[in-house]
Amino acid sequence: KAVDAYQEMKRMEAALEKMKRHLPESALWLEVQRHSVRGEELLVQAKRDLADAHGLPLLATGGVDYAVPENRRIQDVFTCLRLHTTLDAAGRSLAVNAGRHLRSPQEMAARFVDLPEAVLNTERLAGQLEFSLENLGYEFPKYPVPEGHSMDSFLADRTWLGARKRYRNLTRAVKAQIQRELDLITQLGFSGYFLIVWSLVQYCLENDIMVQGRGSAANSAVCYCLGITPVDPVGSRLLFERFLSEGRKSWPDIDLDLPSGDQREQVIQEVYRRYGRHGAAMTANVITYRGRSAVREIGKVLEFPEEMLSRFSDLFASGDYRHTLAFEDQVEQAGIGRKHPRAAALADLYGQMYGLPRHLGQHSGGMIICQGELDAVMPLENASMMDRTVAQWDKNDCEDMGIVKVDLLGLGMMAVLQETLQISEKRGRPVDLAQIPKDDEPTYDLMCSADTIGVFQIESRAQMNTLKRMKPRCFYDVVVEVAIVRPGPIAGGLAHPYLLRREGLEAVDYIHPRLQPTLERTLGVPMFQEQVLKMAMVMADFSGSEAEELRRAMGFHRSHEKMRRVEAKLREALRERDVDEETTEKIVKVIGSFALYGFPESHAISFGLLAYASSYLKVHRAAEFYTGLLNNQPMGFYSPSTLVQEAKRRGLRFLPPCVVLSGWRCEVLDDDLIRLGLLTVKGLDEASVEQMIAEREREPFRSLEDFRQRSRFDRRQLRQLAAVGALNDYTLTRRRAIWAVEEPELEQGDLFAGAALSESVAENECPLSDMTYIERVQSDFSGLGLTTGKHPMRLARPQLPPEILPAGQLSRLANGASAVTAGAVICRQRPGTAKGVVFITLEDETGLSNSIVYPDKFEEYRLTITTEPFLVITGKIQRSGETLHLMAEEIRALRTGDALPAGASHDFH
Repeated sequence: KAVDAYQEMKRMEAALEKMKRHLPESALWLEVQRHSVRGEELLVQAKRDLADAHGLPLLATGGVDYAVPENRRIQDVFTCLRLHTTLDAAGRSLAVNAGRHLRSPQEMAARFVDLPEAVLNTERLAGQLEFSLENLGYEFPKYPVPEGHSMDSFLADRTWLGARKRYRNLTRAVKAQIQRELDLITQLGFSGYFLIVWSLVQYCLENDIMVQGRGSAANSAVCYCLGITPVDPVGSRLLFERFLSEGRKSWPDIDLDLPSGDQREQVIQEVYRRYGRHGAAMTANVITYRGRSAVREIGKVLEFPEEMLSRFSDLFASGDYRHTLAFEDQVEQAGIGRKHPRAAALADLYGQMYGLPRHLGQHSGGMIICQGELDAVMPLENASMMDRTVAQWDKNDCEDMGIVKVDLLGLGMMAVLQETLQISEKRGRPVDLAQIPKDDEPTYDLMCSADTIGVFQIESRAQMNTLKRMKPRCFYDVVVEVAIVRPGPIAGGLAHPYLLRREGLEAVDYIHPRLQPTLERTLGVPMFQEQVLKMAMVMADFSGSEAEELRRAMGFHRSHEKMRRVEAKLREALRERDVDEETTEKIVKVIGSFALYGFPESHAISFGLLAYASSYLKVHRAAEFYTGLLNNQPMGFYSPSTLVQEAKRRGLRFLPPCVVLSGWRCEVLDDDLIRLGLLTVKGLDEASVEQMIAEREREPFRSLEDFRQRSRFDRRQLRQLAAVGALNDYTLTRRRAIWAVEEPELEQGDLFAGAALSESVAENECPLSDMTYIERVQSDFSGLGLTTGKHPMRLARPQLPPEILPAGQLSRLANGASAVTAGAVICRQRPGTAKGVVFITLEDETGLSNSIVYPDKFEEYRLTITTEPFLVITGKIQRSGETLHLMAEEIRALRTGDALPAGASHDFH
């Protein structure tokens, strides 16, 4: 210990000499700690001698690693994870006691009773520290305006120019709203922000990139006139204060939806080009430990078997550890019994680790920009993705610090719509989304029948069931449909009253006569945040600033304390205005329910436009629309397999991928015929396929041997192409292709390569029998994740007993009738608002069936439900209007021998 202390002192002395060359002695202090560790007094004495020798003040600290002594155990877990070891093997790498916790002033004084000046120095130093985050020196970029303009005047000029294009008739109300907004934007100093977002929209339009602003920005007439949003807030009677008000201290939030993929990346790179890699950055996301990740990390340290940890992940993959079972019951189902010697430690550590930061991720689209060097304001780092810089603060930290964020969000449906329009135009069937009729009967017929697989926002099971009750017949019905299946309306008990009132089964109630104009369009049910804010403004005379306070309290990162404070202010204001107690309670209850998850009307309108457009294209450009969906996977609720099967039921036909005719992407051959692209073949990369296509266009491949020589596919990729039938043009059958690609490879460019391979194939005829139809389907699912042939359940049907009904026949049964159905599991959902209820969707050759599994049944059949790709469900039919569910009573795996392709398992998960 004495030798260690001596060496440490020499190290510190060398470091001290180096620091003295750069810092004045008044800025240097020498830290001393005590943790009740054997031998530490030698080091303390060495530090005292060093401080005396150099005339430095001693500084007493706690070397804190955790808040309270009990946290020492989770600190040990993190130490083991950092060192890639286990608790049993960590040895001296772990702290010898739990002394590195926060201590009171009295404890610190007692610990350093012989060094009172060291404690006093700590207090003095703390008093000298004045750093705060209030002024980081951040400045939002100035927008370069033409000569003779300020940012305010140029914004006004662009806005009025856009207004004349957007509005055929600039009414007095429109002019007044635009001027009011411009005045407020100028007053708050936000003109540059609006111009920068406008310039990004202009860049997208100039480069043929579909773009649409959404969120609360759609409440702004200025944003509408600038072309940032497609929603007319004046005509839609939207509340501007939801977006911007005098009391707003933070920057307004404008989100731009872009096609996911290369086009969104192009816009992101344009931002980097404009402001530099050190002037712009993506915001971070703090990823925290949750159920599966916490159990897996703790399990490694405690040396639980991998199969138990994997079983836990499989059983609780949906995050439903928050629902019905206690944690101890969950780990017991995973195979870790309550009597396991380390089960109690796992439970205790899990409670401590849950919710702690795990790592920094990258936000989906938030970008921050700065007038100068952003790295002078916050730490930056290179992203794992090429040519990206990421800030080490998350979006909420940036907002708190007044740093402006522009969201460039990748939306899969935007990519689908853009590609659908491009294919349609190329085929001589152009569509202008801005001009499609909003009263198209076939489009509303599709929604009313809930035939919405693949459609934006209204394709989930819950949305389909609501569509059958809503029966939308105008665009605002679509807006309500988008908004009604949300946690806020559901948890607040608002969804069912609206539907009952729409069906004439419940009287419309506006809460108070003065609220009728605000709630009329939603039949007296407050559906949107704008309505809630308007209610407070109408009934309690809330100002724009008070409405902003209410909006923030109901925001995504809601605070119960803020909500209680706003509710108290609202109650007081209502009492002052002589609103009766019953009405007051109704208003406060509505606002309280929206604090769960409020949904803005402007957002619903923006999404409603995309929902209507995707429905319209599914009806009128089906082949192009499905091709766009397949080319932009993954997205939505449904796998490519389900999309293909659903398209086939609608009359479309599909050709399998083929190296002679297919490109990288799927393509439309006729109004009802689509050829799958090579992107559907698992394991292929775009670069290799594009090189093959270039060779094919230069000169068609003469044979399989020629194909192998001139393409760059490796043996594994060739096997995959052969197995899915993509090489059949050269070999007639898949097995012959599989056999042929196993021939020895000759070096590319060998003059005699083609002749040698031809001779080899001729001398060695394929000894394998051709695949059966079932084997071909199995290979399709293994290599493509889908099949252009028959649905697997059609193959299994002859082996099933007649009482197992297809999905298409369930609608014939009466309410309460017993039924059995079977199919591939395409969706398992356990929404947080469903109180532990699980919804399962099965697919067979006739369509989809929906089953409801109550919590007790789910726990009884959890293993089967979560692990089996094909299920048989027995239960009772439950009807509500046109909506039909099977209330599950018994669930088992479907076993039919070879009739079901094993390769389908992965896809149908």
